Amino acid sequence: MKLKDLKKGDWFTLKNFSEPKDNQVWIKNEYNRSSKKYICIRYSDISDLKEVSGDKEVYTNFTF
Repeated sequence: MKLKDLKKGDWFTLKNFSEPKDNQVWIKNEYNRSSKKYICIRYSDISDLKEVSGDKEVYTNFTF
């Protein structure tokens, strides 16, 4: 699934894990128009932000 297809607030991982750790889970947030990327927040540390392209392949089928 692509990041742009997720809703704001959805959880995802960047690699395919069946049971990811807290620091491997990200939350999709706002779209940054200036960089044309989505702001993503690490689940375990809300001050850890990352900008990710909307075409990035992400994984949502995991147990958390």
